[in-house]
Amino acid sequence: MVRALVLLGLASLTMVSKAQQGVKFTLDDPAVQKVAAVQELVTPDLMNQPEILGTAITEGQNGSADLLIFVNSEAENHGEVVRALPPSLRGVAVHAHLTEPFRAFPKSSNRPGHGGGGGGGGVSHTARQAPPISLGTSGGWANDLANGFCCGGTLGSLIQVNGVQYVMSNYHVLESDIVAGGNGVVATAGDGAIQPGLIDVACNQNNAQTVATLVLSHSLPNSNVDVAIAQVVTGMVNPSGSILEIGTISKSTVAASIGQLVKKSGRTTGLTHSRIAGLNATVSVIYDNECAGGTAFTKTYTNQVVIANSGSSFLNSGDSGSLMVEDVATNPRAVGLLFAGSSTSAIANPIGEVLTFLGSKWGGTATMVGQ
Repeated sequence: MVRALVLLGLASLTMVSKAQQGVKFTLDDPAVQKVAAVQELVTPDLMNQPEILGTAITEGQNGSADLLIFVNSEAENHGEVVRALPPSLRGVAVHAHLTEPFRAFPKSSNRPGHGGGGGGGGVSHTARQAPPISLGTSGGWANDLANGFCCGGTLGSLIQVNGVQYVMSNYHVLESDIVAGGNGVVATAGDGAIQPGLIDVACNQNNAQTVATLVLSHSLPNSNVDVAIAQVVTGMVNPSGSILEIGTISKSTVAASIGQLVKKSGRTTGLTHSRIAGLNATVSVIYDNECAGGTAFTKTYTNQVVIANSGSSFLNSGDSGSLMVEDVATNPRAVGLLFAGSSTSAIANPIGEVLTFLGSKWGGTATMVGQ
């Protein structure tokens, strides 16, 4: 995997930030809004180049708000593309960041007959739990087996809409099987959401437990969020919304800010910590049509959150659906829903946009379950 590269004179996603000095860039900051205006003007032309994967607002080494341009490290001419980028655009400093193409972070997959693994910190995120389960755990669609493989992701968090509790994960974890293809079925309302996912029970759903039932939200390909929910089966999920190694979260949420310390609890890498490296990202993300299937579509997102992910240490395959929260010890507030990335950068939907989508979809107000 490609590690984050710092080219001569260009910025890294893990630099010392103003946040470490007690200052944070948010989308409301005038300096960020100035860059956003330029970003809006130049991004369409930049992304017409096949080597450009997206743009974001980041922090420069001198503490300024700058424009970050993601360049495909797998392109044969990526060096030429980087060298051709100007040092500034319309008065805004430009930085290049080499990375592989962004994907809806691939669900972990395995051949039938083999178990999985994952998690960390002495707490298993892949083991079958005695109900009511905590979240941040291996899980997925009960029929997520096709093309000789089974798949799984993360059942990330608990939300409430109109007084009903739902497990929240990603569209591409719970409902992205959109072709009959290798398994003869597609995701359907009422299908089971199981814990652990098939990947961790040797592809045999009889070894897992149904903790919720799928409610199709159809967030993709037409919305700006990658989210799916499943209605909790009575008694199967901790009603407090407890997340492994994080505990109970706040019912309040918080907007992302550059340099903000964050953490997540997921199926593969367990509890991990990182820092927000970019805001207002426009990125192109590749999606598959079923477990171990072909490419279904490529989706361009706007207003996304970028998190440092060197060597996939924060988010990796199977962590899709994890909730990103602020890195505090007690009742952290949700920041974003993790869904995509590369070995250098993770991508999250802003949590406010996720909840707004779900609330409008189901004719009510969607909230995090917490204190």
